[in-house]
Amino acid sequence: MKYIVSLTLFFIIGFSGTLPAQTGSISEPVRYIGGEVADPTVHDGKLRLAVGVENRQVLRANRAHPEKSDNYGWTYNHAPNIAYWNSQFYVQYLSNPVDEHIAPSHTLLTTSKDGRNWTIPTVIFPEYKAPPGVAIPQGYNGYMMHQRMCFYVARDGRLLVCGFYGHTEHPFKNGGIGRVVREIYKDGSFGPIYFIRYSSYNTWNESNTSYPFYTKSSDTGFVAACKALLSDKLMTLQWIDEDSGNDNFYPSMKEYKDSVQATSFFHRKDGQVVALWKYSKTALSSDQGTTFSKPVTASTLIMAGGKNWGQRTPDGRYAMVYNPIATQEYRYPLIVVTSDDGIIFDNMLVVHGEVPPRRFYGRWKDFGPNYIRGIVEGNGTPPGNNMWLTYSVNKEDIWVSRVPLSVKYSVKGPINDNFDKLIPNGPVPDWNIYAPQWAPVNVVAFPDENNKSLELSDNDPYDYAKVVRIFQTGTKATLSFGIFLKQNNTGMLRIDVTDRYGNRPVRLWFDNKGALNALDGNREITLQQYKPGRWYRIKLSVNANINGNFDVEIDDKTVLQNAKLAEAVKSVERLSFCTGPYRNYPDRKTPNQQVSPPLEGADETITTASYYIDEVKIDSK
Repeated sequence: MKYIVSLTLFFIIGFSGTLPAQTGSISEPVRYIGGEVADPTVHDGKLRLAVGVENRQVLRANRAHPEKSDNYGWTYNHAPNIAYWNSQFYVQYLSNPVDEHIAPSHTLLTTSKDGRNWTIPTVIFPEYKAPPGVAIPQGYNGYMMHQRMCFYVARDGRLLVCGFYGHTEHPFKNGGIGRVVREIYKDGSFGPIYFIRYSSYNTWNESNTSYPFYTKSSDTGFVAACKALLSDKLMTLQWIDEDSGNDNFYPSMKEYKDSVQATSFFHRKDGQVVALWKYSKTALSSDQGTTFSKPVTASTLIMAGGKNWGQRTPDGRYAMVYNPIATQEYRYPLIVVTSDDGIIFDNMLVVHGEVPPRRFYGRWKDFGPNYIRGIVEGNGTPPGNNMWLTYSVNKEDIWVSRVPLSVKYSVKGPINDNFDKLIPNGPVPDWNIYAPQWAPVNVVAFPDENNKSLELSDNDPYDYAKVVRIFQTGTKATLSFGIFLKQNNTGMLRIDVTDRYGNRPVRLWFDNKGALNALDGNREITLQQYKPGRWYRIKLSVNANINGNFDVEIDDKTVLQNAKLAEAVKSVERLSFCTGPYRNYPDRKTPNQQVSPPLEGADETITTASYYIDEVKIDSK
């Protein structure tokens, strides 16, 4: 028997020539085992949703009315970072007039007390202006900002903010100038700008750049904070692809410095540091970043040039967030996978699956929510049990997501939501919210302070408000809810009951002609006319199977019976309300070498349509 076992092992190991990789080791630091694969033909990838995620738009680009966005009207906005300090959120992002990597360029900062309402952005690092007599090097045509890392909270509590100046169109290595830093004070003002590190690939210094070196500051605490940042090997590893360290600044990555981009990192429970990069690259460090293993490709992580964000979450578990599609241009959906140990990740769930039309043309503007970043270790812990994320959508708008912990996809038991005990404009437990600036979603004191409801309001010509209530997966579901419509001559409210893949077997909609409609199989029918300014009570009885059907009652009167499902499904688990028509796949390509106008009316609001939802009751088996 021993001989047989040994011979078998010889063939397994000897024939391949190598031992199999051990998951969690330097050969495979992380592994996704869930088996779900995103379908690139739909925005949400036909994946389940993470329950209760709140997506809110921080900045809506506006070229015609800059005062409604950033006071500049620039429409390329990208690469945001987020921190929590002094009891508020900070988001910093890059901005260019039209195109990626084309001058001029600057970096802006916006703040929020609650993660829902954000200030008008302020320039934190302005366009670079070279000193008199310093010319742009040959082969370059301007100056730009670039950033992989922005915030650092020092041990004494100071908040530093960073950015990187370089030359267009390639600000890295020989095109780089250097990393700048300044302090954000508690009163909201900013300290002077200094260089904290010059590019190691050329000869920039105080004599030929626009800002002094940080050691010239008379603030000894600021200087100490800068030195602490420079000595923090994990924090500064986030800078590596802007200046990969021709001066051996990254000794731990000396052999691999040109093969990694967009560092994120987290500490496992065993003390190992997991580093994550674009294109599924990952490595381990057992000495806090002094040395790293050779970066390897995690073959179970499907991604392209979007970032991979990893962190230990406040509930003691782990999360990775990325775009699980290998096509560079289509960066959607934004998903999360979670882990108990920071090694084995499971349950691929959608964080942000909406992709509105790209309103403005621009070079290298990929579709979807991408370039994800969370709060780096040490950069603050917001109140509540949530993971906070920031990213751009279509590289023109900036968004933030609040992901409730622990991340889950299922709900058990009946639902009875009336919103009365919730705080107006506060979080809505267990509801997935998609809220652009011009299509907000909030709990409001309507009809009165003691009887609140959920308001969806929409005056965006190209986007919509959307809320989803996930319920217990079942084949038989009874759903009822109250609807109040302020108008019947503009807008629409779409109501869908869906399965786990987003298929929509039950479809109703209030149109702008005063009618409530439904889809019976593939036949559109009008159920009844509706009047604004009153509540309607709607009840749906759904039999979800391959030959399923549904009934509709309005104010206790049956208006549709044994209607055919619009799509064959095995079960249902979501109730969706949306203020716009169904959309699926982006269709506005960017022509090469062509300057094109924005979508018609993209910068103008339309007539507001408002809807109120209350008394949502769901029983599913």
